[in-house]
Amino acid sequence: MVLSIRSVLAAFVLGGALAGMLAGCTSTSQTATTTSAKFSRADWKILPQYKRQVVSYQSAESPGTIIVDTASRYLYLVEGGGKATRYGIGVGRQGFAWSGTATIGRKAEWPRWTPPAAMIARQPELAKYAGGMPGGIDNPLGARALYLYQGNRDTLYRLHGTNEPWSIGKAVSSGCIRLLNEDIVDIYNRAPTGTRVVVL
Repeated sequence: MVLSIRSVLAAFVLGGALAGMLAGCTSTSQTATTTSAKFSRADWKILPQYKRQVVSYQSAESPGTIIVDTASRYLYLVEGGGKATRYGIGVGRQGFAWSGTATIGRKAEWPRWTPPAAMIARQPELAKYAGGMPGGIDNPLGARALYLYQGNRDTLYRLHGTNEPWSIGKAVSSGCIRLLNEDIVDIYNRAPTGTRVVVL
């Protein structure tokens, strides 16, 4: 059975504890069992403003910095010269958002998704994923994940892909920032470990 993000988020809400919710974003790297490069489906549409594009953007941050504007539902990769590449994002619901400054401490291709023990206790059918759900096109973390750290501490927040592109532009996640799989792959390829990330 393939789980939807919606059912996972419903379990998070019932759980009540923020730490448990954030743990739902935790994953470990594994090569995908699905190797298809087809990230999108024809029936999945997003609003034009959330499509990747180069825009005018003034920032005091250095080129290469990632700025996540949760209020506007955009992520900017600063290019310099008053320009940035802008990506549409899905963000955390009210009460589950996070802001601050971090760096990309780790990167994973087709990351493994592991539900926390508290979620499995509430939803016994998830027990088969106690060791992690293999990476692939149906995995909630999508094609890539960038792990946000403060110093040596994992914040448990991620920039990651999604298997629910309809959620781009919405506040539906448990705190992590989600992008279209095509977009997280683009950022993954352009942002090395150590990249500064500012979440507004």
